[in-house]
Amino acid sequence: MPDITSRLKRFRSTSPLSFKLLAWILVFSSALTLLASGVQIYSDYRKDLDDIEERMAVVESGYSSSLARSLWALDQKLLQSQMEGILSLPDIAHLRLRIEPDSELVMGEIPRNADTLSHSFPLVYDEGEHFNLGELTITANLHRVYSDLQTKVGVTLATQFFTIFIASILILWIFRHLVTRHLAVMAQYTRDLSLKNLSRPLQLDRQETPSNQRDELGMVTDAINQMRERLNDDVDRRERDAAEILKFSKAIDQSPSSVLICDRLWRIEYANRKFSQLTGHDPSDIKGKHPSTLIEQSMDSQEAKHLWQSIRLQVQRVGVWQGEVNSARRNGERYWEQLVVTPIKDNNGETTGYLILGEDISIRKRYEQQLLRQANYDILTGLPNRMLALDRLKLALAQARRDDTQVGVMFLDLDNFKHINDTLGHDAGDTLLIEAARRVSSCLRGTSTVARLGGDEFLVILPGLTGSDAACQVAERILQTFSTPFMLNAQEVFVTTSIGIATFPNDADNSGTLLQHADAAMYEAKHKGKSSFARFTPQMTEVSHERLHMESHMRKALELNEFQLCFQPIVDTADGRLVAAEALLRWNNPALGLVMPDRFIPLAEETGMIIPIGEWVIQEACKAAQCWQAMAGYDIGIAVNVSPRQFRDPGFTDIVMRALNASNLKPELLELEITERLILDNTIETADILRQLDHAGIRLSVDDFGTGYSALSYLKSYPFDTLKIDKSFIQDVINESEDASLVRAIINMAHSLGLRVIAEGVEEEAQTHFLKMENCDFSQGYFYSRPLPEQDFIHWLETNDRATV
Repeated sequence: MPDITSRLKRFRSTSPLSFKLLAWILVFSSALTLLASGVQIYSDYRKDLDDIEERMAVVESGYSSSLARSLWALDQKLLQSQMEGILSLPDIAHLRLRIEPDSELVMGEIPRNADTLSHSFPLVYDEGEHFNLGELTITANLHRVYSDLQTKVGVTLATQFFTIFIASILILWIFRHLVTRHLAVMAQYTRDLSLKNLSRPLQLDRQETPSNQRDELGMVTDAINQMRERLNDDVDRRERDAAEILKFSKAIDQSPSSVLICDRLWRIEYANRKFSQLTGHDPSDIKGKHPSTLIEQSMDSQEAKHLWQSIRLQVQRVGVWQGEVNSARRNGERYWEQLVVTPIKDNNGETTGYLILGEDISIRKRYEQQLLRQANYDILTGLPNRMLALDRLKLALAQARRDDTQVGVMFLDLDNFKHINDTLGHDAGDTLLIEAARRVSSCLRGTSTVARLGGDEFLVILPGLTGSDAACQVAERILQTFSTPFMLNAQEVFVTTSIGIATFPNDADNSGTLLQHADAAMYEAKHKGKSSFARFTPQMTEVSHERLHMESHMRKALELNEFQLCFQPIVDTADGRLVAAEALLRWNNPALGLVMPDRFIPLAEETGMIIPIGEWVIQEACKAAQCWQAMAGYDIGIAVNVSPRQFRDPGFTDIVMRALNASNLKPELLELEITERLILDNTIETADILRQLDHAGIRLSVDDFGTGYSALSYLKSYPFDTLKIDKSFIQDVINESEDASLVRAIINMAHSLGLRVIAEGVEEEAQTHFLKMENCDFSQGYFYSRPLPEQDFIHWLETNDRATV
């Protein structure tokens, strides 16, 4: 056995091809043998099983009637004799006769862990009427079948494999004698072939017959001998070429510029000492490489190949290429290099190679880049400035016209940036701008541009869009990144952004108009409530002009007494008694007509005019409440809405106190309504103002509770007195069980925190019954009265001592 193993190993090492042939013959022959033998063996196996099943069927047809008669006659001896006859049949090992109603007769036994095959049939006695006497179950032992199957498998496989092995050995010996021994001779000849023994031809150990000369071995032998003759002819010419190359290398080795010489396929053949000093590469390490591989450390490999492809094309067309390349030394250090590439031509004008001269220009480029960056980039954020952004936008539009694609333009404005700058300082504002720039950039792909236009305004350019929805998806990602707080001066600050979107060519066909439309859309987003985005629509142009027109009139509205207050009663839910009124601002302009608050309040907040307007509202509201008290003879409170912009005014507390002092109104009769958004501002300044107002006795309420970010922890932290449930929950409280449950939960929660509850938007009597049943403290809505001008409210006060409930 060891002798056979060693022979196989020696055979495999001397004739690998023959060994592979033998292996494949054995694999495929074995597979076919297994398949054929498996089919035959399985067929025999199924035949044995069919014989047993047929034998059982014969037993059923031959014995069922006689067994039934014996059982009917209660002839136990005959019955036992018949069952013994069945049990004596081949492979039948066990009989179980179930006799109605609950008797059983068993003969034979089933060997443990044996494979069996069972068959059952009923015993019916039929003499004009059917009687079911029982059931006989026959069990056959398959041991003989499996034993025969194992024998057949062993004999078949051994016979087939022996036959295949003998045939394979014979085929292998023929293949080795005719082919592989000659291939081994050829391989040894080519290994020994060199310039020193070109005179010895290749000869094979076989007859030189015409048929042998025409076969594959003969053709390979002729090809090798022809190659040997060509090599012999080229020896002298190669020696002369080597001398010329050596002479040329000495001439340029001391050049003050780095020199690379490439062959016609741009493979480096030579590098002088200056190149090694400049790049750190050893000439032996770069020979045979393409020049583009030397700059792949400083740019993408594909980009490097494209660069050298353009160099090659220009050299072929013009005869020279000159340019600047950002390269990298072997140690990874980057540097700028001035390159000159020219072809090397022979006497016939044919290009035989290429000459590449290089010079280090890093210092000059450093100064150029510094000047260029100062002219095109924002120093604080590192983003492109307005000039570079407009240039990129024009390029993007030109590319979109060629490719028939779209370009999205987004105007971003940070909400309440001035407030952060004023309260936390300019350093915090700069930190916010840097982090905002980083977050916006993280939402964009590589071809997009984000630029800082100045202040807290950013511009995003999205080229190559296939649809306008893509810009909206980017805007949603940006808004999502702004949902996490900013860390400014070791304090978490939530800052949002408003985004306006305009698309080329749908919204405009030039950069100037596109920017104007994006700006108009941005103001629309702010009008929607900030922390949102808006796409440009043609109506926004009109809105933008209307906004300018409205702003111009609003600046004169106070002087011209165009503002007026309307008052809506707030009643005790239990008995309808008037307890307070909410002051609601209206603007009646001769040119614009009656302007509702949702149109001019956002504009007043953006322009800062909300400060003087809000001061006027508080003063007039306090005066009116004091007047009602004198008329009615009892205290009537007044509720005034306060915007977040007013709260950020350092003099807001003084404004409120001056209004109370001027009107002699008790502080506890003034209630300031603020939104949940202001609560979530969570600044030290906001907390201090709320506490100052509370210490002065002024009541504080949370307006439109449930429509914003319902921060329950702040209700406990801040000194609020009242919680107002938004009308959107009240209007469906009768028909929608979910709204009813929510209102009920708000009332219970507020009472548990010691807060009073006002339900807004009460319009139906059924709603008052529900609120009364749930112990809601106060109600307000059209069911009691619409907002009324001051004189109409006084008339209502005189004629409605109690609201109808």
